[in-house]
Amino acid sequence: MSPDRFIDLVRVEQEPLRRFLLALCGGDSSLADDIAQDALVRAYVASGSFLGLSKFSTWLFRIAYNCYLDHCRRPKLESITPDSPQALGVSSGDETDAVFKYQRLYQALERLQEREKAVIVLHYFEDRSVKEIASILQIPSGTVKYYLSTGRNHLKSILQ
Repeated sequence: MSPDRFIDLVRVEQEPLRRFLLALCGGDSSLADDIAQDALVRAYVASGSFLGLSKFSTWLFRIAYNCYLDHCRRPKLESITPDSPQALGVSSGDETDAVFKYQRLYQALERLQEREKAVIVLHYFEDRSVKEIASILQIPSGTVKYYLSTGRNHLKSILQ
């Protein structure tokens, strides 16, 4: 795949990918952006291995989900430095409004199991089919349906 073709394909998927990661990261836009950047770098490096056996978006979301899982497996370090905007209490108004707008949903999603959360976000936020979710998460379609069902029930009980 040529670099220009890769860039064209990424342009189409950039916002959906960021939304997916933002939901997985509980609304933490900085973390979602870091993971997205890591995923895009990995995808670019591996773009020669993309054979077109699945949609480009499926392949890219799989890489992003693996980057997210890698992040979750890392030991937690204090991410706020003394001079970071969070430590100084500085944030842009748009960022703050967006975080508060969906805060309750993000908090509810954080209480789900990782796979349930990923399935719910891919299906409802990104409008992905069961088959595509199965391919992204590398699990059977029946398992995706199970996670959709249990995830909906868990979200319903959390949000009530």
